[in-house]
Amino acid sequence: MSPVVRELERVGAEFFIAHSGQHYSFNMDKQFFDDLHLPAPRFTNPDDLAGTSHGRQTASMLIALEDAFLDGRPELVIVGGDANTSLAAALAARKLGLIVAHLESGLRSHDWRMPEEHNRVIIDHVSDVLFCPTELARDNLVADGVRGEIVVTGNTVVDAVLQNAEIARSTSDIRARLELTERDYFVLTFHREENTDDPGRLRSLVDCIQAVSERFRTPIIFPVHPRTVNRLEGLGLDTALASIDNLHLTSGLGYLDFAALLGSARLVMTDSGGIQEEACALRVPCVTLRDNTERPETLDVGSNAIAGVVPDSVVRSVEEMLRRPRDWRNPFGDGHAAERVVETCLARLGSQRGALAGSA
Repeated sequence: MSPVVRELERVGAEFFIAHSGQHYSFNMDKQFFDDLHLPAPRFTNPDDLAGTSHGRQTASMLIALEDAFLDGRPELVIVGGDANTSLAAALAARKLGLIVAHLESGLRSHDWRMPEEHNRVIIDHVSDVLFCPTELARDNLVADGVRGEIVVTGNTVVDAVLQNAEIARSTSDIRARLELTERDYFVLTFHREENTDDPGRLRSLVDCIQAVSERFRTPIIFPVHPRTVNRLEGLGLDTALASIDNLHLTSGLGYLDFAALLGSARLVMTDSGGIQEEACALRVPCVTLRDNTERPETLDVGSNAIAGVVPDSVVRSVEEMLRRPRDWRNPFGDGHAAERVVETCLARLGSQRGALAGSA
């Protein structure tokens, strides 16, 4: 969302940020506002959402965001991605009759086990304007028969990567702090519910990390998500993880530190959809620790391999990606998606006002 915020500021549009409270730790929340110099949220959910279920979390955010929209009286709400916060915001805005604009529309993993898949499908079907990163995403929306206007813009994730990569390289000292050499380490992340909440898959992921460590003898930097920490400790796997050679665990990193870490990595292993895109834009080979992806464009251009959570498969995928030249094209946009998003939203507001004036 940061490129959209910057573009709104650049054109002098009136806007505010409503904070759902879904991310409640400093490294997953306030540090992003600090690193990216974003304006503070005008509204923040007062509830403590730590450890709550999907239903309670979404309900709390729905109530808080409805209050924020009633108080702030926006005409249009921009919702990003597929988290519970996005679903809550889209539903609150829809019920109040506001224009709902969805960033990252049309992504599909076709894996109904994923909470993110439920969310993105529902959001797409209640949105008035659907901003797609690619033509494939547009085709998914057409096949789904959505009611809203479909606009292919590229993804603002690419805007953010391109805007902040140089800043990250010049300001972050993460490699020096961790004593890392450029292109001589791997980055690891995983936090998805289908991986962390399935004891069998989580144990297999630990085995995968062990196998990669033994095969490549390369430092593996693992910024651990709070969800992952809790699940590892609950199964007693934190000790096994800590004993793996070459594995270096860190707490969650700020955006600029992580951008600098990712941009200089030899390879990334992840279950994050956003990181698949960021790695593609930064020309960093990616191995996805899932059975599918809602970013199949990364497979088409050769920046990514789907490995699942089977050790032999993960090792083979790492070997394959390390052999590939880093010359793939970036299918997710040219770094100007936010400009198209803001231009479309302002035009939609203008036409909406005209229609209301005409009907009066």
